Amino acid sequence: MNITQPARCLFARASPSSRQTLRRTFHKSTSLHARPSPKHKSVKASDLGLIEKDERSKQITAKDLRSYSESEKAVLAERYTPAQLAAIEVGEAAIDPQDLVDQAAIREDPMRLNYLDDFSSIHPVVDKPVRAPEENYDPNLRFKTEDELAEDLTNWVQDLPEQPERLDFMKFMDDTRVTVGKEEAETNPRSYVAPEIPKLAMLKRGTSDGEEIDPPTRRLMRQTGFSLQEIRRFRVKSLVVHRVVNQTRLGKIQSIYHLTIAGNGKGLLGVGEGKSAESEEAKVQAKNAAIRNMQPVPLYEGRTIFGDVKGKVSATEVELMTRPPGKICPPLSTFSFNKVWPSLTEGLGFGVRCQSLIFEICRCAGIQDLAARVTRSRNHMNTVKATIQALLSQRLPEEVARARGRKLVDVRKVYYGGNL
Repeated sequence: MNITQPARCLFARASPSSRQTLRRTFHKSTSLHARPSPKHKSVKASDLGLIEKDERSKQITAKDLRSYSESEKAVLAERYTPAQLAAIEVGEAAIDPQDLVDQAAIREDPMRLNYLDDFSSIHPVVDKPVRAPEENYDPNLRFKTEDELAEDLTNWVQDLPEQPERLDFMKFMDDTRVTVGKEEAETNPRSYVAPEIPKLAMLKRGTSDGEEIDPPTRRLMRQTGFSLQEIRRFRVKSLVVHRVVNQTRLGKIQSIYHLTIAGNGKGLLGVGEGKSAESEEAKVQAKNAAIRNMQPVPLYEGRTIFGDVKGKVSATEVELMTRPPGKICPPLSTFSFNKVWPSLTEGLGFGVRCQSLIFEICRCAGIQDLAARVTRSRNHMNTVKATIQALLSQRLPEEVARARGRKLVDVRKVYYGGNL
């Protein structure tokens, strides 16, 4: 038998317990035992001289807190009843002066206030404006009758100069009183309503006028950078609305599908889709998606497109053709309107002559002269998507000239047979 083993066990029991092995950690951060100690100790702002001692921050003792004097009680008696004064004295006696010494110390940290304020007076700049004095209240105040107002107007007309000006009437409207009683009760009335708590405009959950904004619209404003007024001015139109069904192992789940377009009428156009169990929620989703996906559409002279373009989505093919801003000629039978018709039709162009879906897209994009043809399939969803694809695939003259290495020359005088 080996005698070293019992000896080793004996010394092991007498020796201090070794450090236990840590259990397996499932966290990415290093365990507390493995973290190194900081090389430098924490430095306080007072040690660096960043905090200046305030002369007013002297040590206050409980003896410095005295009770109300007779003169102070006389001032309080003018505003409070004897029962209220007794309640104030009882409340003052219930507070330990040592608590005031410990809790009412003047702060010395960098975030301290630069002034002392016991909030006993109202500052017109920081707080709400000072209320009107109680002397301004008039219990007999009433509005003037119609006869009294007519008398004031008659007296003003009699005192008018020979050449009255508009400023005289404005002064009359500003200076004439509408009530009978104290003048201060009308100009600066006494109000007992609690003043409104001042709020910062940046803390309001809404616009500058305090209007509430729903979370989807707020998220859309952050993503696009548009203001609430700009979003409301966009032209939005739902072109396709129908019910869809999703077959699952639990059965058929029905939803409402919306295809919406949005534009500002000046070259911005976007399309969005939304699907939800509720029609209104799907409509909002499609609208926000359309505004989020808005892209600039090139417009020639701000009214039509650059040349003829085509778009194809699935089995639907759309062909968009540019048109001149020509005038509509009256029929020969309307001879009586021959002289009046040119003035009525001046400025009228070719118009947007196409089906209703493409017409609504042109209204949102700001296109005024266009012709379109839809061949093969006339599916509404594919027609809208093919039209958007065709509008965004225009070739600009600058791009063609740059690709060919040529210089762009203005030849607009011969476009459309000289109608421009």
